[in-house]
Amino acid sequence: MQTPTYLAAELRLPTNWLDYTILGIYFVVVLGIGFAARRSVKTSLDFFLSGRSLPAWVTGLAFIAANLGATEILGMAANSAQYGVYTTHWYWIGAIPAMVFLGLVMMPFYYGSKVRSVPEFLLLRFDKAAHLLSSILFAAAAILIAGVNLYALAIVVEALLGWPQWVAIVVAGFFVLAYITLGGLSSAIYNEVLQFFVILAALIPITVLGLKSVGGWDGLSDSLTASRGGDFMTSWGGTGIGSDNPLGANWLTIVLGLGFVLSFGYWTTNFAEVQRALSARNLSAAQRTPLIAAFPKIFIVFLVMIPGLVAAVLVPKIGTADSDLQYNDAIPYLMEQLLPNGVLGIAVTGLLAAFMAGMAANVSSFNTVFTTDIWAKYVVKHREDAYYVRFGRLITAIGVLASIGTAFLASSFSNIMSYLQTLFSFFNVPMFVVFIIGMFWKRASMKSGFWGLIAGTTAAMLNYFWIYKQGIVDIPSDQGANFVSAIAGFVAGAVVMVAVSLFTAPKPADELQGLVYGTRSPGMAEPPAEGDDAWYRKPALLGWGAVVLAAACYIPFSF
Repeated sequence: MQTPTYLAAELRLPTNWLDYTILGIYFVVVLGIGFAARRSVKTSLDFFLSGRSLPAWVTGLAFIAANLGATEILGMAANSAQYGVYTTHWYWIGAIPAMVFLGLVMMPFYYGSKVRSVPEFLLLRFDKAAHLLSSILFAAAAILIAGVNLYALAIVVEALLGWPQWVAIVVAGFFVLAYITLGGLSSAIYNEVLQFFVILAALIPITVLGLKSVGGWDGLSDSLTASRGGDFMTSWGGTGIGSDNPLGANWLTIVLGLGFVLSFGYWTTNFAEVQRALSARNLSAAQRTPLIAAFPKIFIVFLVMIPGLVAAVLVPKIGTADSDLQYNDAIPYLMEQLLPNGVLGIAVTGLLAAFMAGMAANVSSFNTVFTTDIWAKYVVKHREDAYYVRFGRLITAIGVLASIGTAFLASSFSNIMSYLQTLFSFFNVPMFVVFIIGMFWKRASMKSGFWGLIAGTTAAMLNYFWIYKQGIVDIPSDQGANFVSAIAGFVAGAVVMVAVSLFTAPKPADELQGLVYGTRSPGMAEPPAEGDDAWYRKPALLGWGAVVLAAACYIPFSF
């Protein structure tokens, strides 16, 4: 493991009363949204899925904001300072295609089956063993990822504002706990819409002023090409098999490991994201949720990549033993160097909003899975609806406390993105292979889901902790190891599923309606609402538009 990382002490921000006033207003609004949303919570469906009543533009913005946590802000800026323009792969290959696939192909199955969670779909497609195991794996992953956001928030606030870490953790945890407990998913989603715009207001000034400080894009490109080599400023240069590049990965592991396995595993099975789409008012809105989110996702890469590149110019030895600054310091360093008071307050608020959005998304998905998939199905069954709403509020509090406990696990990684990708390879990839085979192969047996999850998770962990960490095979970087772990987990899960299916009984054909591609259920046959014939209401057009736009953005950075 690497040495625990904290932001450099010299990054203390010169905040004043104006900055703290902006921060205070934000927290008041957050709690106000929670109190307002509480009035709409009457049933467990209201608490866990907003009564399936929200419009597509709200769920779409919440979908992207739920992802704008530590991964995006500190993690991707750190990635850029360390690996350069290769960061674009996490967006244009590692997000957009999977988001489009989720909207066009998978949401009809999720929404049409009327499940409340992603693991519940596995109960319908496979059996209780696959359902319970996937629920436990997802609940664990949600708490670990929520802890990443909480840890990142704590070290940022300590370094920038001088608050002790425990104060930052308690304050942020209290506000997330308060508004989710009050208003359930509706409160989380409407706060995420607010947080989306606050985060943009924070990142845009950092990006613009950062570029100005290094002489614009040409100055940035010339400086980094001279100091880091030509491949640092390209997305595909040096990725031939056997070639050296900053990322430590070749085109095959990028396309298969990141672009297919990790990407599809995260975006199509991570309930923290899918839950936002399931809260939409109808199937069309549910399909459009990830597609609407895909368009801002195409351009957000610039707001997190450019600050990391700027930091690499201003602090040439960032992330090395010769500098006090780690890669995770890129955004805070630029805030300290470039932003005046007032704008500084917006930036600090934006960072807090990002971490709270990421934490809230995982806590709200955790309370849904734990309550509906574990507690209500296997522990306390057949109680009145109000009981499960009360229990959902209780388990939210427990989830926040557990997140505090897992927050410091992230301290062993100098690049938060590496830690998160490690978690995704362990938890999301095995679930994805079970989903994709179960959804497209009718012969996949009921028992194969459970053993596919076991095999995929075990293979990914063995590759990371034994083959990579013990040096059995030389893999140049944590990120490269994560890509290989993802491929290993996918292949192992697929092979075991096929083998088990050949020797065990398939699910009866009449129980597969609406659960396997080529079959339909009544929920999937929903006709479009009146007035839904506009182009922006058609998922296929939105989806292909996002793919084409992302591909066009790739061209200037390719070689």
